Amino acid sequence: MASQTKLKKPNSHFSLCTFLFFTVLFTIPALFLLRTSSSCSSSTTAAVSPSSDTNQPPWSGDLQTAQFAWNRLAFSLTNSPPKTLKLAVFSRKWPTGPNPGGMERHAFTLYTALARRGHHVHVFTSPLDSSPETNRITPASDKTINPTIHSHGDAEPGKWRYNKAWELYQEENKKEPFDVVHTESVALPHWIARDVPNLAVSWHGIALESLQSSIYQDLIRKPGEPRSQGFNASLYGAVLPKILDEIRFFHNYAHHIAISDSCGEMLRDVYQIPEKRVHVILNGVDENGFKSDKKLRSLFRSKLGLQENSSAIVLGAAGRLVKDKGHPILYEAFAKLIETHSNVHLVVAGSGPWENRYKELGEKVTILGSLNPNELKGNIFNVVSLICTRSVLQLGGQSRQISGQRITPPIITNSPRWISEFRILG
Repeated sequence: MASQTKLKKPNSHFSLCTFLFFTVLFTIPALFLLRTSSSCSSSTTAAVSPSSDTNQPPWSGDLQTAQFAWNRLAFSLTNSPPKTLKLAVFSRKWPTGPNPGGMERHAFTLYTALARRGHHVHVFTSPLDSSPETNRITPASDKTINPTIHSHGDAEPGKWRYNKAWELYQEENKKEPFDVVHTESVALPHWIARDVPNLAVSWHGIALESLQSSIYQDLIRKPGEPRSQGFNASLYGAVLPKILDEIRFFHNYAHHIAISDSCGEMLRDVYQIPEKRVHVILNGVDENGFKSDKKLRSLFRSKLGLQENSSAIVLGAAGRLVKDKGHPILYEAFAKLIETHSNVHLVVAGSGPWENRYKELGEKVTILGSLNPNELKGNIFNVVSLICTRSVLQLGGQSRQISGQRITPPIITNSPRWISEFRILG
């Protein structure tokens, strides 16, 4: 919590961050190898039975009282679920390519897996674009293992109109009532959601996180650098009122899904959502989609002008190129690094305002733009020597870094809080 963090002077904090970054980079990167270990699951309730542990009896009980992330539950990959459910999902956008971002991809990964287990998943979303990726989402011959997509009309691709989506939902619900309704963030507004008792909302970012982000961004200001003119205006005019508004209306959603343990804590402790209404499903990726591939590694490194036996260090970063993702930290650190080390490269996947700033660093930086998961696998995670995670956000692991974890390059970070939340589930 921000109120529990002991604030340091900006200049000493900045110097310490820079020193630790270089120390980690060249002396102890192995400490950040995110592999399965006893420490990763030490906080897991003993009653939970991961599939890799046959000595523990299967967990049984009321999931509303579970004190662990639901990812820890072991499901049979061969047996059908004991009951087939009809599930409704409200999502502003549905992934059809490299965009949109993590929130929709979390839903895509989760509900594609549920559909392939036999559940009937209906996604209510904005109009899809006409790209080839779109046509691969729900092929006519493959509807039994993919979600059914309901795109509302009267809008441009990606333009969300909740009232149109709600009309489609009501039509489908009349045919056969839905067992569970899920909304990604406020895709379904709270004044509608409060009348749906079997509804769950998932949060990937809440206003309290924005407050923490503002605090950390101010702490990493350079010595003598003035505070942003809009800092106080944003804090008192937008962030704090939004936190208060969220605390008031979050209770209108029957159940809440947090994508990290820390987010769940905030919802329970600060937003005062009862424990039985807060459930943790950790952010994740398709494990089969991200595996080490030496051929892809050699191919892309050759595009960078690196020989197979080159000792060059290739740093990688992926995600939106915006300030609150910590790109000022990475930019500053890499700019200093190339002053004294010529054998390093930085590969960045993503788009945003900081793209042009990275280009200022010259040929040592390669900007790939927005990539879909397959391109990420081939162009970033199989190529880099280290994955750089830099963020001033505090709500758990980012999907891009979890993807990289599957391919196992070392990971370095300026904010290790979320590392303990990474788990490889067998």
